[in-house]
Amino acid sequence: MSPLYIGLMSGTSLDGVDTVLVEFAEDTPSCIATHTEPYPASLRDALLTLCEPDAKVETMMALDRRLGEFYARQIRQLLAAAGVSPTRVKAIGSHGQTIRHLPDHPYPTTLQIGDPNTIAQRTGITTVADFRRRDMAAGGEGAPLVPAFHRAVFHRPGENRVVVNIGGISNITILPGDSDAAASGFDCGPGNVLLDSWAALHLQMPMDKGGAWAASGSVDEELLARMLRDPYFRTSPPKSTGRERFNLQWLQAHGRIDSAPPADIAATLCELTASCIATAIGHHAPQTTSILVCGGGIHNKTMMERLRHLTAPCPVSSTKDHGIDPDWVEATAFAWLAKRTLEGKPGNLPAVTGAQEAVVLGAIYP
Repeated sequence: MSPLYIGLMSGTSLDGVDTVLVEFAEDTPSCIATHTEPYPASLRDALLTLCEPDAKVETMMALDRRLGEFYARQIRQLLAAAGVSPTRVKAIGSHGQTIRHLPDHPYPTTLQIGDPNTIAQRTGITTVADFRRRDMAAGGEGAPLVPAFHRAVFHRPGENRVVVNIGGISNITILPGDSDAAASGFDCGPGNVLLDSWAALHLQMPMDKGGAWAASGSVDEELLARMLRDPYFRTSPPKSTGRERFNLQWLQAHGRIDSAPPADIAATLCELTASCIATAIGHHAPQTTSILVCGGGIHNKTMMERLRHLTAPCPVSSTKDHGIDPDWVEATAFAWLAKRTLEGKPGNLPAVTGAQEAVVLGAIYP
C-alpha cells in the first residue's frame, strides 16, 4: 500500500485553505479526498490587516499560531471524512499563508505563516513547510514553485504545452514538447486579487462569482492601457509578484475608477488578467499548441472567454481533462513537494525561479 501525503494550500486571494489527501504511484498523484474551508470573516479580516505595511509583529505571531490550529483542524476533518488514520499519512506539505513576498528587497525574503509546529503537534503527522526561502537562499525568487509539479504531471513529448494557474496572482509554466528542453515559467501579474478586492468593495462579496458582474460591464480601454504600462509586465523573467504590488492602492493610482461604473472596472480587471496571461504566452511561448488552466480563475466565465479569445486558435482546456481537477492542482503540488523533500530531491526549477541551482526545499517538523 502506497504512503499517503496531504497538501495544504492557502493562496494570495486569502479565501481559505484547500486540503487534499494524495496517493502517489511513483510520481503520479491520485487524489483520495479533498476539503475546502473558507476563512471565517474575522480571520480573513485579520490576515488582510496583517498584509498592511504597518502590521505589528505581535499580531503576526498570534495569527501564525491561530492559522496553525485552523489548518490542523482541517486536516483532522479531511481524514475523518475519508476514514483514514493519521498513521497512514507520511507527511503534510503546508504552503502557509503568504504575508510578505519581497524578492526585490536588498535581502530578498518571503513569509508564509501557519505554524507547522502546531500542525505536527495537533495531527501527529510530520509536516513540511517554509518551501520558498531555500530557493531564495540559492539566489531565486522563491516563486513560482508549482511549475516543477506541472512538469512532472503535465509534460507530454511532442506537444508544446503551457499550464496557466489563475489564483490571486496568475502564472504560467512553459512545457516544451522537446524532452531535452528546460521547463520555464513566471508570475504574469494579477489573477483574481484585484477583481476580488473590487467585488468586496462594491458588492460586499468575496468575489465576482462566475464573472457575472464583469460580464455586465464594458472594458475601459484607456484604464486598461494605463495598467498594462506597469513596468512589471515588461520585466523579463525570472519574476514573481504578489499583493504587495497589485492591490486596490495600485488600481486607484491609475485614475478613472471614481468616474466609471463599477461594473466597467470589473470588466476591465478581467481583461487585464486575460491580457497579461495571453501576452506572456505570446512573447515567451509562441509555439504553444495547448493551454491547460487551473486555479480558481477557471470558474470566472468572463475571464475564461477573454483568455480563449486572446489566445485563439490555440485550444484552452481544464487540467481536469488531463487528470487533476483545477481546484486541487496547487494543494496536490505541495503534497508532491513534501514527498520530494523527504526523499532528499530538489523541488525548484532554476529556469523558473532564477536560483543558482536546484535545491531541496522546505523544513521538516517531525
